[in-house]
Amino acid sequence: MSEEENKPKRTVRITLDRKFGVSEAPERRPRRNDDERGSFGDKPSFRGDRGDRRFDRDRGDRRFDRGERRFDRDNRDENREGRPFNREERRGGRFDRDRRPRRFGDKPFNRGPRGAMNAPVYRQRPEQKEAVDENLDEAALEARAAQIEAVEDAGSTPPWFKRLIACTTEKGREREGKFLGEGVHVVEELVKHHRELVISVYVVEGFENEELIEAINEAEITLHTLTEDQMKRLSSTMTTQGIIAYCNIASKKPVYETSRSVLTLVDAVQDPGNLGTLFRTSLGFNSSGMILGRGTVSPFNPKVVRGSSGTFLRVPFEFDVDLVDQINFLRSKGYTIIATDLHAKQSLREIAPHKLRKMAFLVGNEGAGTNPYFIELADETVKIPMSSELESLNVAVAHGILSYEAAQIQEELK
Repeated sequence: MSEEENKPKRTVRITLDRKFGVSEAPERRPRRNDDERGSFGDKPSFRGDRGDRRFDRDRGDRRFDRGERRFDRDNRDENREGRPFNREERRGGRFDRDRRPRRFGDKPFNRGPRGAMNAPVYRQRPEQKEAVDENLDEAALEARAAQIEAVEDAGSTPPWFKRLIACTTEKGREREGKFLGEGVHVVEELVKHHRELVISVYVVEGFENEELIEAINEAEITLHTLTEDQMKRLSSTMTTQGIIAYCNIASKKPVYETSRSVLTLVDAVQDPGNLGTLFRTSLGFNSSGMILGRGTVSPFNPKVVRGSSGTFLRVPFEFDVDLVDQINFLRSKGYTIIATDLHAKQSLREIAPHKLRKMAFLVGNEGAGTNPYFIELADETVKIPMSSELESLNVAVAHGILSYEAAQIQEELK
């Protein structure tokens, strides 16, 4: 018989506490004494390298210094508290065999606490808290208009008031072809310069501006009286001025065939206050007109009308225009397209004078700026010289500076 056959046999037995163990024949292999250990150069022992791991052959279990963790194969589906193991708790974990195998190209999942699989997390732009003002947004006005229409369907609201309410929303203005001009200065401007567009004027009970009332009567405009509650429903502000003009939508187109002209191309300016200021600046520096590209707020928005103090109708303009086609059209008419760009290397006065007889400024969105594609289409790019500590200016402020310089250049070219 060989030496392998002479070795004592080991048999596997199951203890009463359902634990696996190992038993050996009575003749055991003697343990080495310290004297029998290898000398310097022998293969080192790893007995104490991993936390003093010990193997007790008599008891048949393994002990670890890390909490004496025991692994019971028969009871592997139960945790230490004795309750059934919940596979859903460790779904996506390292030992989950029910999970679909990973394939090449799969994106890794974002793992939460204890290996749980969560939905991917995307970085989002931080929300910017807008300054609180007294203006009502478009959504609030549309909700109020829908509520009024629902009440009107029940027969408690007169049709004429429903038409006024419709003009507080963009869809209603497009459907009715009318807009509202709110405030004392706005109504004064409309009555004085655009009498043909004003259909009627509505004032609250007890309105005391006798001079304005007299001007309305002299212009032979119908005057109506509203209650405080009705005026609040029409107003786009929390505090009303007590007077609103009901007008037809109309505008003048710019004249492109003149020998000298300064135009403004507006790319997706969405703040009504900024657009109202652009209109006032264009009027103040004798601009020939404005072209409002698609994505720009409507010029008949109540906040735009109020921001321009009603002067927007004195500036020739077109709105909802394809700026690509318009740029090509203006170039065919002899205009130099000038875009504002932070990386430009010249100011407006550094451009050759013969190119500035007919110019069209291109100003862009408040946050994103001018569309890069439109900048590529421009003939010239300019910057506004300023301190290096400030990256950019508000679109209305930048437009005001350029309009002032353009007006001076036009005077010098005469």
